[in-house]
Amino acid sequence: MPDELEGISVFLAIAEARNFRLAGERLGVTRSAVSQALQRLEDRIGATLVQRTTRSMHLTEAGQLLFDAISPSVRDVREAIEAVRDVQAKPRGLLRIAVSSIAERFLSGRFLGGFIAAHPGITLDITVTDEEFDIVEAGLDAGVRLGEVIEQDMIAVPVSGRQRQCAVAAASYLERHGAPIHPRDLVNHVCIGWRPRTDLAPYRWEFSEDGRDFDVAVDPAVTTNDMRVMLRLARAGVGITFGVFETFEHDVEQGELFPLLEEYCPPFQGFYLYYPRRHRQPLKLKALVDYIRTQTFG
Repeated sequence: MPDELEGISVFLAIAEARNFRLAGERLGVTRSAVSQALQRLEDRIGATLVQRTTRSMHLTEAGQLLFDAISPSVRDVREAIEAVRDVQAKPRGLLRIAVSSIAERFLSGRFLGGFIAAHPGITLDITVTDEEFDIVEAGLDAGVRLGEVIEQDMIAVPVSGRQRQCAVAAASYLERHGAPIHPRDLVNHVCIGWRPRTDLAPYRWEFSEDGRDFDVAVDPAVTTNDMRVMLRLARAGVGITFGVFETFEHDVEQGELFPLLEEYCPPFQGFYLYYPRRHRQPLKLKALVDYIRTQTFG
């Protein structure tokens, strides 16, 4: 009983390459072997699939019909084979990620250490940055940002629970200056501000009241792009600073900093790992996504 699929791979190579010699190179056989295999296929199905001249070749109507019919199925088979290979393969290689400086849980040693231990073949290259840029153009595999600033065409996987911002200050500052009652009182306080670059204005502190969002343009006594500097100054009682609560959580638990104006700081979307849509994701990135999905983010 003849194999109905014999010669199909040769026909596909010819149809895709539109050239017998290139098809042979792709298959690792001679041009003569390609021609003979095609001839046997045409004889078996009783139709001419490729019209050949000394200068060119093109698919006949029957050839185009066959190509259109089998191409999706062959693509599925190839992907299935790759999926089987992936099951046997181990993720490896350099995984490059841009991460927001305030994505505390993602950047924690315990979280990243667990991933590294689970996948010793993967090397992590993490750029901590708060600048917004195209990760694809920059040659990165993924990024971590707050969900509200991620482009809609990206795939996003949560790496934290919902977040909220708050103002904080040390007891020594509050003893000297008192605590603001309303966010607008901040203009009369010593503030420690943030901006990602020197050519940008300091970040305006964002609040909400009765369902309406508003911001306050504080006049910082100190402005920096480094959250660690903001924390040190706040702990030292220099002034009030502002940011995602996770950044201050340890200091609040230790009693070094006290949250302020919490009733004006509702929760919002948390952090997400995001990456471009691809037909098949690299194994190293899939490993990170699978690892994230095993974690619990409160």
